[in-house]
Amino acid sequence: MTTPPAPTRPRQVTLAAWLIMGGSVLVVLTVFERMSGLHSLETRQAVEKFLSEPPGDGLGVGVSEVLDALRGCCMVAAECATAAAILGYQVLQRSRSARVALTVLAAPLFVSGLISGGFVSRGVAAPAEKQWFQPARDWFDGVVRESRPATQARPTQAGSAWPPPLPPTASSPAPTQPSTQLPTELPTQPSTQPPPAWGVAQPARPVGDPAVRPPGVVWACLLTWVFAGLALLVMGLSITMLATSPGLVFDELHRQNPDLASQGVSDATLRTMTFVVGGVVIAWSLAALVVAVLALRRVVWARTALVVSASASLALLLLATLGQVLLVVPLAASVVTLALLVRPDVRAWYDR
Repeated sequence: MTTPPAPTRPRQVTLAAWLIMGGSVLVVLTVFERMSGLHSLETRQAVEKFLSEPPGDGLGVGVSEVLDALRGCCMVAAECATAAAILGYQVLQRSRSARVALTVLAAPLFVSGLISGGFVSRGVAAPAEKQWFQPARDWFDGVVRESRPATQARPTQAGSAWPPPLPPTASSPAPTQPSTQLPTELPTQPSTQPPPAWGVAQPARPVGDPAVRPPGVVWACLLTWVFAGLALLVMGLSITMLATSPGLVFDELHRQNPDLASQGVSDATLRTMTFVVGGVVIAWSLAALVVAVLALRRVVWARTALVVSASASLALLLLATLGQVLLVVPLAASVVTLALLVRPDVRAWYDR
C-alpha cells in the first residue's frame, strides 16, 4: 500500500507568504518611526490645524487626545504586523489555523494602517485573502488534483472499418478464423512498485507519527516555561516591594501618572488592585508551568488548556501593549505558542 503523494505548494501561497512576512517587517519599522515623531512640533502643528478646520473642529477633542489615538493605532498596527509575520511562516508549513488567523488580522491591520498614515499595511492585508482561492485552497485541504490525460484516438472496431470488406467469392480463400488457443507465454510487464524486501529501508513515517514528539510541542512548552516564569518573578517582586516599601511604590506611580488623585484612585485602592492582579497572575503562571509539563507528556487536555491560556494572554497583552512597548515581546511569544499548538502535526500527535 503506497502513501499518497504530498501536494506541492503553489507559487501563489509562497509569494503571498513572503509578501506578508516582508511587508510586516516594513510595517513595524514604519510604525516605530511614526511614533518617534508624534511629539514633534511639526506633528503637533498638523494636528492643531486639523482640529481648527472642518470636519476636525466638530470632534470635540484636544491635541493630546488625538496624539494618544494615533499612538494607539500605531501600536495596534505593529502588533498585528508582528503576528502576521509569524503566521506568514506558519502558512508556508500548511497551517490552516494560521490562514484563518491571517484573515482575521487583515481587517484591523488595514484599518490601523490607514489611520496611522502608512500604506505598507494594505500590501500585507491583501495577500492574506489570496489564501482562500484555488489552487491554494486545495493545497491547504491536502487535495491533489489529477491532471487529465491526453485525448487518445479510440480504437477502430472491426465492423466500422471503411470501406467495408468485399463479400467472399468462390475463388477467394476462406477467411482465417482467429485462434482460440491461448498463448503459452504471456508478456510480462515490469512492475512499477517492487515488493519491499527485508533489510531495505522503509519510507519515512508520515507527519503526526505517535512515536515521535513534534518539535512544535517542545518549543511551545519552552516558551510557556520562560515567560510564565518571568511573569511569576516580576509579580512576586512587585508584591513583595509593595508590602515592604509601599511609599516608594506609590511615589513612583504618582510620578508616572499625576492625575491618579484627581481621578479618585487612592493609595488603598491601588494596593488592593495590585494584590488582586498579582495573585491572579501568580496563580495563572504556576498553572501554566504545570500544564506545560503535562502537555510535554502528551496529556490531551493539557494542550487544550495551553491553547486557552495563550489565547487569553494574547488578548490581554493586546490591550496592555498600548501603553507599554516592552510587552511586545511576550505578545509575540503568545502568538508563537498559539501557532505551534494548533499545527496539524501537533494536533495529530495528541489525537492518536
